[in-house]
Amino acid sequence: MSDVVTLSVSDRIATVTINSPPVNAADHPVRLGLQKAFTGLAGRTDFDAVVVLCAGRTFMAGADIGEFDTGIAAPHHQDLFNLVESCAKPVVAALHGTALGAGTELAIACHYRVADKGARIGLPELTLGIIPGAGGSQRMPRLIGLDAAADLILSSKPLPAAKALELGLVDEIADGDVAAAALALARKLAAEGAGPRRTRDMAVKDGGKAAEIIAARRAQVAKTMRNRTSPVKLLEALAGSASLSFEEGLKLESDISKQLEQATEARALRHLFFADREVRKIPGIGPDLKARPIRKVGIIGAGTMGGGIAMCFANIGTPVTIVDTAQANLDRGLGVIRKNYERSVSRGSMTAEQLEQRVGLIGASLDYASLSDVDLVIEAVFEKMELKKEIFAKLDAVLPAGAILGTNTSTLDIDEIAKVTKRPADVIGLHFFSPANVMPLLEIVQAAKTAPDVLLTALDMAKAIKKTGVVSKVCYGFIGNRMMDPYGREAEHMVLEGATPEQVDGALEEFGMAMGILAVYDMAGIEVGHNTRLANPHMVPDDAGFYRCSTILTERGWLGQKSGRGYYRYDSPDRKRASDPEVIAIMHEEGKRLGISPRAPSKQEIQERCLYSMINEGAKLLQEGIALRASDIDVVYTAGYGYPRYRGGPMFYADTVGLKVIYDRILEFKKTLDPQYWTPAPLLEELALKGSTFAAWDAGNRK
Repeated sequence: MSDVVTLSVSDRIATVTINSPPVNAADHPVRLGLQKAFTGLAGRTDFDAVVVLCAGRTFMAGADIGEFDTGIAAPHHQDLFNLVESCAKPVVAALHGTALGAGTELAIACHYRVADKGARIGLPELTLGIIPGAGGSQRMPRLIGLDAAADLILSSKPLPAAKALELGLVDEIADGDVAAAALALARKLAAEGAGPRRTRDMAVKDGGKAAEIIAARRAQVAKTMRNRTSPVKLLEALAGSASLSFEEGLKLESDISKQLEQATEARALRHLFFADREVRKIPGIGPDLKARPIRKVGIIGAGTMGGGIAMCFANIGTPVTIVDTAQANLDRGLGVIRKNYERSVSRGSMTAEQLEQRVGLIGASLDYASLSDVDLVIEAVFEKMELKKEIFAKLDAVLPAGAILGTNTSTLDIDEIAKVTKRPADVIGLHFFSPANVMPLLEIVQAAKTAPDVLLTALDMAKAIKKTGVVSKVCYGFIGNRMMDPYGREAEHMVLEGATPEQVDGALEEFGMAMGILAVYDMAGIEVGHNTRLANPHMVPDDAGFYRCSTILTERGWLGQKSGRGYYRYDSPDRKRASDPEVIAIMHEEGKRLGISPRAPSKQEIQERCLYSMINEGAKLLQEGIALRASDIDVVYTAGYGYPRYRGGPMFYADTVGLKVIYDRILEFKKTLDPQYWTPAPLLEELALKGSTFAAWDAGNRK
């Protein structure tokens, strides 16, 4: 046996144990070990049943994703799981932790399955732009039916053990130790003289309705997974489970898998998989550095953002004290927090007892002195420099030595804020995204004097509260909002030129953005960006058309959804956005008044101007050292700004288009549009003219 797979036989029950920390992934050594074990069993007669189990905290939780780029060496997953299924004696899988991807495919190639009550079982391959390629698309419909299999794989969400039992995916849920329960089932099967129960021999339960089921799923995919290839190809493989023999179905699955593995969608999603893990690698933070403990947290401001941040900590059992200037604000904020938790209870994702526990962890005070024992404080008040400075001076006076002072600013100079304290090394930016208790991104802004252990603590804290923490240096808007500035600028300017908000947002949503930028402004409040520009006049260029649409709407009090109209109207009962002919006429008239030649930008031009201006700004961020890696920018945009993951983020997307193509197009825009905005960033120019990529730049700078 290999070191990672062992085989033992006791009392005529063979036990195959996979022990490959941390998640027993089906990498090459594990596959070799399983192949040796089951090939060996084929020549033995001293056993009557087999149990397959995994050591550690989980059953097999997927495959080795790196192999998609390096090549998958034999034995291949399909062949290996066919070998397991062909075993002449009953094979029982003992599932605990998370059985995912190849782990689930191994489990359903076994003949019986026993699950721990906390086990979760799923096929999340679509999140990587591929389909289950080790028999999952053919065995799962045979085991639980075509419709249920489509549900499971399209959702990419693992099933809890109870639901898996209900569907027939597992045979038993263990009362106690799952390995003991699996051994008991194996002994029972041996005593009964039971033979193998091979999934491949089963009929697809609802196979007679296959055409109807697949047609409905195709309509679903077209609506909810626009621009994606892997869900469409998945349905082709699932349809094959009902219309082809098992062997033909496996070949179809294999052919589709090979097509998808190196397609742009899969490469983009693999890029993000690894980029998400790369963000914690920061120069100056080595293995010997220790984070500071975070046992108690203070929040300044009981508004939507402050309340959401407080929930993040209460959710992990950390006590929080919210400080505000008015009792009414505290009462309102605590009321909103309770309502948010009540919604979770009504959805069944939380118990009433958990609600009370979490609310009980959140205290409120009007006095800064109540923060005298916190380890971290996060200021979450209005975006006004003088206000933030005043707060930080007060915090400096009351916080204990070693406490971390965080600001949730989205644009302001954190170095300037840090100067009002006697401890600038303890000051850091912690830019949460609204709603803070839901959005996965946290921009961690390293100021000039932020201590390395403070930065490490912020990264660890982000992980603890289940956020993706990405480090930025200090500049106006940091990574995300600085790149949004040109993106939104072009969107607004095209409305002045003659496009409608629907045309601009429609083009961006067709590209895959979760929401068009003008609709985003309506949702967030149009005055938010307008007030930021008023507070930073040095950041506003000499251009009468610069964010002119937002200025006009703010001055009229048309602030978006909260006022019932902005770029769109929101006066229908469902509050859905609707075209506003008056706004369109006002904007087009304003464009003429400013001397902007009327024109109708095409869908392609809308996408190129918004996306290429963003990419150009990203290149500047890399050159200035604001962002450490192009892949960090991609994580920021896919985790916090609704950028489609299947396109890999703006910088990965730029590489797929070709940097020379983008560079040339920017030069064209420089001739036809305002040249102050359309000068290629030096890094973009350098890489484009060398025929290089942002990925290559990252690789060359990796330490």
